[in-house]
Amino acid sequence: MVQGRGSADLVMVTVAALLCLMVLTGHVHAATYMVGGSGGWTLNMDSWPKGKRFKAGDTLVFTYDPTIHNVVAVNRGGYSSCITPAGAKVYKSGKDQIKLPKGQNFFICNVAGHCESGMKIAINAA
Repeated sequence: MVQGRGSADLVMVTVAALLCLMVLTGHVHAATYMVGGSGGWTLNMDSWPKGKRFKAGDTLVFTYDPTIHNVVAVNRGGYSSCITPAGAKVYKSGKDQIKLPKGQNFFICNVAGHCESGMKIAINAA
């Protein structure tokens, strides 16, 4: 059986369509979480993640007054000690959107006394 150019074009279109579906399907399952709910990113946040199931690719939205707070992505030690490690990424827009990588993710506010007052969250993204 001889295949003409039309058959090759059909195969290419089918492959392209399948690739597009795979890409779109991966994004459909990502969720967006407003950290702290309607109250936003503030003190006493450390229990906010409890009962939520996070996945790699989900987005955390931190809303806060940037003149009095920030968000710092830290390691486990920084989370536990409320100390910002050298090279840690500091967000300070007041409307930060952070996509979660797979694994443990830790965030604190490093304004004096805020992390110690519970302005920190630990999230495990599956």
